[in-house]
Amino acid sequence: MMGQQGPTYFPAPGVKSPFTSQSINHGSANGTQRSQHPITTGTSVLGIKFNGGVALACDMLGSYGSLARFPGVSRMTKVNDTTVVAASGDYADYQHVKEGLETMMIENDIQDDGYQYSPESIYAYLRIWLYNRRSKFDPLWVTTVIGGFKDGQGYLGYVDKLGVAYQDDHIATGYGAYIARPLMRNAYEKNPDMDQVEAVKVLRECLKILFYRDARAINKFEIAIVTEEGVQIESGMTQDTNWEVAHYVQGYE
Repeated sequence: MMGQQGPTYFPAPGVKSPFTSQSINHGSANGTQRSQHPITTGTSVLGIKFNGGVALACDMLGSYGSLARFPGVSRMTKVNDTTVVAASGDYADYQHVKEGLETMMIENDIQDDGYQYSPESIYAYLRIWLYNRRSKFDPLWVTTVIGGFKDGQGYLGYVDKLGVAYQDDHIATGYGAYIARPLMRNAYEKNPDMDQVEAVKVLRECLKILFYRDARAINKFEIAIVTEEGVQIESGMTQDTNWEVAHYVQGYE
């Protein structure tokens, strides 16, 4: 009929438009999209083994893009009495991983069979989970570090959003992989039997250097220690810094 107009299309957010060949449906069937562009993020996580356990450390800044928006968020979670998981990357996805691990621990406690997941089991679970999400083109934008105590010694594993996974004596994620990892490697090669105090000293020194060099780091951090005695996480600590040399830095104005 003359004057009759066809239907008007107003596609909902995340739903493919009928007028374009491009789709932004990377998530579920209803077109929702998750973490394709991380917003609030955390930077480096550091981990190193010592004689009798493992130590993990990270700063406590949640960056909203380039804005240091949330200066006191924790990126470490105690999974059980032998395992700690820390993460860098999208903070919302870290919270999703944390909730998934907590749910798994509750289900394990309900069984009441005396069995407890080992650090290696948590490492394997995260490796499968993150690889599965990557295979669906809906990755969890996190890089996780698994620290634990197993068979009388420390355990340290790495799993990223692509499912890439490995175990090592020292691990760093984010910017720390470039700046802090060589320092930890050097310290570990010189003293592979370092004790807990020496390991924490190495991590604190690395955190200080990252605070100087990484624009997404803050002078507030937390450290987790996992030994035969269990898991201990200390948060809200601050690092002594010295900016007297700042006036020597030129060419970046």
